[in-house]
Amino acid sequence: MPVAAVLILAAGTFAIRIAGPLLRDRVTLPKKVNELMTASATVLLFALVAVTALTSGKHFGGWALATGVVVGGVAAWRKAPFVAVIVLAAATTAGLRLAGVA
Repeated sequence: MPVAAVLILAAGTFAIRIAGPLLRDRVTLPKKVNELMTASATVLLFALVAVTALTSGKHFGGWALATGVVVGGVAAWRKAPFVAVIVLAAATTAGLRLAGVA
């Protein structure tokens, strides 16, 4: 990639990132827009987690993986320690795979 293209992309990235703090006090958004932005951030995060956690390559990761993700999610929801959440999810997935569940 030419050096000029890298410099242009860097300047654009910097401009976008600095615009937030500079315009924070000058631009006010309606309450409905703030609610929609909060909801959209949650939906995007959930979609990212679902795609990352439930797929292997371009295909469904299997029911064992999906069950492990659900068990980990329930443990996190019940406010289990982070290490316990990881161990429960991994143990569930491994146990189901050992039992022959794909």
